[in-house]
Amino acid sequence: MITSPRIDLHTHSTASDGTLTPAELVRAAADAGLDVVAITDHDTTAGWAPAVAALPTGLSLVRGAELSCCWHGVEPALSLHLLAYLFDPESPELVAELARVRIARETRAERMVALLRADGVEVSWPQVLAGAAGGTVGRPHIAAALIRAGLVADTAEAFAPRWLGERYRLPKDDIDVFRAVELVRAAGGVPVFAHPRASRRGPIVPDELIADLAAAGLAGLEADHEDQSPAEQAHVRGLAAELGLLVTGSSDFHGTHKTVRLGAFTTAPQAYERILAEAGEVTPVATG
Repeated sequence: MITSPRIDLHTHSTASDGTLTPAELVRAAADAGLDVVAITDHDTTAGWAPAVAALPTGLSLVRGAELSCCWHGVEPALSLHLLAYLFDPESPELVAELARVRIARETRAERMVALLRADGVEVSWPQVLAGAAGGTVGRPHIAAALIRAGLVADTAEAFAPRWLGERYRLPKDDIDVFRAVELVRAAGGVPVFAHPRASRRGPIVPDELIADLAAAGLAGLEADHEDQSPAEQAHVRGLAAELGLLVTGSSDFHGTHKTVRLGAFTTAPQAYERILAEAGEVTPVATG
C-alpha cells in the first residue's frame, strides 16, 4: 500500500522563538514520521545551515522564513505573517529588510521589558537576550522570563491580555505586506499567507486584501492550522479555490512554547509540488 508523504511546512527553532535547535528540530520531524519539513523561523535564515547539516536520512527540508508583515489599510495597521519558501538567502534587498525587522523586534522587546519593570515586574533584559541565544527575539522569550520568575504558569498565560497579549504589548515595525510579497518573488521565493483567518489571534484581514495580494504575486494560503476553526479553515480553502491559490497545512511548531505537535496538520503533496515548481525546484531542496 502506497502512503501519501507527510509534509509540515511551518516550524520554528531556536533561531527564532522555538525551543528545539535546528538540528533537534529536523531529528524530531523524522521521529514524528514526517517526510518533508520546512524550517520557517521569524525573519531569519540562521537555522538553515545547521538544519541541513543534521538532516536525517529520508527527510526532505524546505528552507523558508516567516516574515513579520503589516497592512496599512486600517488604523492601527494590522499585523500579519507571510511564509516565504525557497528564496535566495543572499538577495540584497530581502536580506536588508530582514535585518531591519530583527533589529526592530529586539528594540520592541527591550521596550516591553522596560514597561514591565516600570510596573515592578522583575524581569531582566539581559536574561531575555540570553534566553534568545542569538536567535530572533520575540514575545515568547519575554514569556519564558515571566515563567522563570514564577509570575505565569505557561506561555498561554503570558500571552493573555493582562500580560503580553495587550497591556505590555507594543507594535512592531514590520514589512508592508505588498512589499514583502514583492521581495520574496524577486528573490525567487514562494510567498504563502500564514493562518489568514485565525480570529482567535485578533483582527483578521478582509478577503479583498487577499485577492489584491494574489494579484501582486501571493502563491497560497495556510488553511489547516490549530488557530483556525474548522469553519475558518473551510473559508480559507474556498477563497484559495476562488483565487487559484495553493493551500497548505502545518503545525506552526514551537517546541514547548506551544502544545501543538509536529505534523498535527499537513500539506497535500500536490501543493508541495506546486511550491517546488514555482521556485524552479524539480526535487526537494535537501534530502538526508
